[in-house]
Amino acid sequence: MNLEGLTEKQVSERIKQGKTNQIPRQNRTTITKIVLKNTLTIFNIVNLILACMIIAVGAYKNLLFIIIAIANTLISIINEVRAKKTVDKMRLISEQRPTVIRGGKTLQINQSDLVEGDLIGVVEVNEAFVTGEQDNIEKHPGDKLISGSFIVSGSCKAEATAVGKESNLNKIESSAHTIKTADSELFKLMNNIVKYISFALIPIGILLLWSRFRVDNSDTTTAVTSTVASLINMIPEGLILLTSSVLALATIRLSKKQVLVQDLYSIETLARVDTICLDKTGTLTTGKMTVHDYVVEEKSFEKVLTSILSHQNTENATIIALKQKFLKKPENDEIKGITEIIDFSSERKHSGIKTNKHTYLLGAIEFITKNNDLIKKIKSASEGYRTLAVVKDSTLLGYIRLEDEIRSDAKDIINYFYDNDIAIKIISGDDSEAVKSIASRVGIRELQTFNLSLEKNHNYDLLTKDYSIFTRVTPNEKKNLIKSLKKQGRTVAMTGDGVNDILAMKEADVSLAIGEGSDAARRSAKLVLLNSGFESIPSIIDEGRQSINNLERSTALFLAKTVYASILALIFIFIPIKYPFSSPVEMSLLNFACIGFPGLILALEHNTERIRNRFIRNILEYSTPIGLTISIAMLILSLLAHFGVFPHYDLATTAVFVTFTIDLILIYWISRPLNLLRAGLLLTIISIMVAAFIIPFAHNFFDFVFLNQTSLIVTLI
Repeated sequence: MNLEGLTEKQVSERIKQGKTNQIPRQNRTTITKIVLKNTLTIFNIVNLILACMIIAVGAYKNLLFIIIAIANTLISIINEVRAKKTVDKMRLISEQRPTVIRGGKTLQINQSDLVEGDLIGVVEVNEAFVTGEQDNIEKHPGDKLISGSFIVSGSCKAEATAVGKESNLNKIESSAHTIKTADSELFKLMNNIVKYISFALIPIGILLLWSRFRVDNSDTTTAVTSTVASLINMIPEGLILLTSSVLALATIRLSKKQVLVQDLYSIETLARVDTICLDKTGTLTTGKMTVHDYVVEEKSFEKVLTSILSHQNTENATIIALKQKFLKKPENDEIKGITEIIDFSSERKHSGIKTNKHTYLLGAIEFITKNNDLIKKIKSASEGYRTLAVVKDSTLLGYIRLEDEIRSDAKDIINYFYDNDIAIKIISGDDSEAVKSIASRVGIRELQTFNLSLEKNHNYDLLTKDYSIFTRVTPNEKKNLIKSLKKQGRTVAMTGDGVNDILAMKEADVSLAIGEGSDAARRSAKLVLLNSGFESIPSIIDEGRQSINNLERSTALFLAKTVYASILALIFIFIPIKYPFSSPVEMSLLNFACIGFPGLILALEHNTERIRNRFIRNILEYSTPIGLTISIAMLILSLLAHFGVFPHYDLATTAVFVTFTIDLILIYWISRPLNLLRAGLLLTIISIMVAAFIIPFAHNFFDFVFLNQTSLIVTLI
């Protein structure tokens, strides 16, 4: 191995050969993609076709709907680009930069700039992020270092023999990095609306236009404008804009709380979660150890312990905790005449020193003595703590009980989960007693524990029903546990910090990565807690609740319009009488006053009530009866006008005000209980419609007429 590293020429050659650490990110979005996605939509194409029809007949003032469509598109693009820039900035902050040696110089570069053959300078290695095992592993010259592991003792120069798709870490990540459809009711609803309306618009539009020419005294302009008015009503374009805008704003708000949102709809999904699966190390705990207490059996205990620790080069969490506790005074008396130093090894499970006369060891009791009485004594005294004994030959000098450092916010968040009816499962690769002890300390109430290493073939459905803590779990077993929970109809969240968590995180409905965890885990997660604490989880859930609860009400407004517009379009294909709405400009007023404006206000209102029922069912309960009511009312009005009960020229004005009144009832219905904001919203909507009727310019622009006595009576009825 050339210890000077690659030259600039060698780096350039390898970049040309494609031997770089660049790997495709399937979920990355560019600004160009955002613009195209929001511009080339089926709704925009339909709007463009309808606009061309209006232009062709010269009814230019009816083009107001196209201005709204353009505004919708621009706002949607701006919101998404803003959210993308926020996400990219936070990704950049969170990404770790490796140190390499090139041409004899030490440099820090981006991970994507690594090439095959680079020397990575930074040995005992911890592979917990990859395997889930906390034990450190010795690596000797010629051994492979697995990407995703980290060095805890010593230093080395390692050659990058596999980069990009060929690296171990990226192979694991890629296997779990398939694009998974968001498990979101909002996402499903939007997709279904787009799909069904898209299929229906063209044939309904053609048939409706044909039917309008069959109406008595109908010219081309009248036929085209009434057809366009009908089709415009069927398109809930503002709903898609509103949904993406609300979620984008939630993303920006969460970024200020150090939460990186990599999937907009995951905000909604987390708000619906009823089961959360937590890893122990790095999630409930900080990964650091502290000394809980110690027991002195012989006077030489501290002297021996100090001597052993002062000669240790290993810097794992246990040794660091012991040094912080016992190496306080540099002048501490130490053992004299040391002939051999025993470095800590995960295989030996101990460290120590030797003199000509004695051997002093520090480690797990079963690895430093064969005395069964001593082993039983220490095991009995452990009480769930990690316990290390100090022995001189076979004599116990004392023992130390260590504990994992619990995250300061762990208990509060556990209580938050219980208060919000979220079941908690602990899934860990660690020892059962250690995990159970941590679970008890953070306030987990169900401590039924199952060690998966004790058996080979598991009935995961029974396990997930009977147990709450799972230990010695492999990455694939984690995934199977998540699958089993989902089979039971649960909405599952998974937290993780290592490569060993990726398969389970991808299987979960929503995944949260700890910011100080592995890059692979962060890239795979839908949400990243950059501050590595749990304190932001209530904020995420509250944002999701606000988005769902408010969009539920706003969506009802949009879908009520789609329901009655679709029903009327189908009815008036077969009935050759005048369509109640004469032009798109009338619909633009209704869409703004009764749908867009109140929908936006209601969608941004603070509302973090717990989600109890099904989103789509709730929307249909609001929108369907209102849609049917408006459809029946419009059909009756058209028939009354057709049979001469009131003048034809009063029909459109009557239809607008009847629709407005029914929409106002819906807005009141979904706004209950009224507060100052909601009451003000209702008064504002009424004021807009009154102004549109009494202000001369607006009155003429919207083609309103002053109703005669008969028309007024019909409208009131």
